[in-house]
Amino acid sequence: MNDLLRKDLYEYYKIIYKDGKTIENLYDRIDRVLNKYGYLDTKKTWLDETDSMLITYGDSITDKNEAGIKTLHKFMKKHVKDAISSIHILPMYPYTSDDGFSVVDYKEINPSLGNWEDVNSLSDDYKLMFDGVINHISAKSDWFKKYLTGEDPYRNYFIECDPDVDYSKVTRPRALPLLTKFETNRGSRYIWTTFSEDQIDLNYKCIDVYSEILDVLMFYAKNGAKFIRLDAIAFLWKEPGTTCLNLEETHMVVKSYRRILEEYAPGVYFITETNIPHEQNISYFGNGDEAHLVYQFPLPPLTMYSLITGDATKLTRWAKGLEEPGENTTFFNFLSSHDGIGVRPVEGILNDEERQVLIDATLTNGGVVSYKDNGDGTKSPYELNINYQDALASPEDSDEVRIGRFMAAETILMSMQGLPGIYIHSLLGSRNDYYGRETSNIPRRINRQKLDLEKLEEQLLCNTNRATIFNEMIRRLNIRKVHEQFSPKAHQRILNVDSHIFALERYMDGGKKILAVINVSSEEIVTALEFKGTDLLSAEKVNGTITLKPLQSMWILEDN
Repeated sequence: MNDLLRKDLYEYYKIIYKDGKTIENLYDRIDRVLNKYGYLDTKKTWLDETDSMLITYGDSITDKNEAGIKTLHKFMKKHVKDAISSIHILPMYPYTSDDGFSVVDYKEINPSLGNWEDVNSLSDDYKLMFDGVINHISAKSDWFKKYLTGEDPYRNYFIECDPDVDYSKVTRPRALPLLTKFETNRGSRYIWTTFSEDQIDLNYKCIDVYSEILDVLMFYAKNGAKFIRLDAIAFLWKEPGTTCLNLEETHMVVKSYRRILEEYAPGVYFITETNIPHEQNISYFGNGDEAHLVYQFPLPPLTMYSLITGDATKLTRWAKGLEEPGENTTFFNFLSSHDGIGVRPVEGILNDEERQVLIDATLTNGGVVSYKDNGDGTKSPYELNINYQDALASPEDSDEVRIGRFMAAETILMSMQGLPGIYIHSLLGSRNDYYGRETSNIPRRINRQKLDLEKLEEQLLCNTNRATIFNEMIRRLNIRKVHEQFSPKAHQRILNVDSHIFALERYMDGGKKILAVINVSSEEIVTALEFKGTDLLSAEKVNGTITLKPLQSMWILEDN
């Protein structure tokens, strides 16, 4: 590495590792990794209005005659085309639990999904996001097996703990034990397992772990990753006596990896997955030197609350307080994903009674509430496990009203400043998968259904609710991508219009505005807004006062 890179990294490493000799040894390991890969020819281009991302498992759409990634590629080219520019393939590696998030080998593709050739082929047509599940690894991985037998350097790859120490301050995302007992060739050891007994936390105090993960990140960059999602990254650094969440060392690790990839794989972007309260979440932007993208975690529960209550006040107030991210950083906006709808991100935004509205709606509409351990013997709601379309519904809703409510939510998502992420089951208009949840006893599988390609294509060709949603999602994405006002670089101004309306203006410096107005209620609303232009969604002219039908959305392009 050059002297400037070494100097920049030292500013991070003196906080992480402190000891000068340790840092020198780490430099040697980093040099070996960088010499192995060299400078990668990864094109550096920032995001614009043409960018949107599909979030999917490699086998969310299945064809018994071929591997999952080939089927996904075939479906995308035939039906989605360039309405979506990027694909986040959820963990595609061999795994032992947690639907992919307990990785056995970071550098292999799960054979049922295909191989690296299939991934590379997909990357020819779409920008790809790979999952960097780098907080923990499977108990069945070679790394952990070698730890159990005491092989160097793996005997230092994991975190041995004294079970008699008080760990009550440690933030727990799940109501499971923090420590798991394993038998090693050195006797019984208690190992740090944040998420489950099969997901063994990595020890970043060991410089061999740091350099191994750097190797993994460079490998992903070499094999087609445009984005790398840093899963559960807030838990990465462990320090007894603290919450072990968002520690300074964690931020320094992310910043140091980013600095290295900026030098050796420019144009590969980090996105941090930190399902925590908003102020902590946005800290991962750093000073423009950490994550390129940060998940907009309050958006799903706040949008859900708005559509359930017919009142956008809370959403408007929160959105009004958002600061515009700096250059070449932006929010990753989403409503639904493979996980549930997080409740923690709206702490301090919704009160207990308002959060209970979300919980009650989830239970009424067939979902499940998952809880976290607070460390003091109590539990708190952590996430709502439900399909997003069902989350917004009322039992008495007609199909038309339910779809209208869902499309209003998705239009809020597509209107906000940032990169929109569309979950596969939102794009395809899926509903709760009760069978998947009940047969697996895994609450999150209510929204992880695997769809047969042939049946799916039949449904999309017929007059089904699925086809209605899919076609309208594609139509709106195609409209969005030809207007610069929807670029992440375009400004956003949130308007106070009416409690039933979520409204914002999007515009580039000196350019025409698009006024996005979404009626979250079941009432017709005559607004006080005065605007002249054309509604891109209906192609109707607007000349003065704006009237919105129940659950109607408008994208009004300003007249010259």
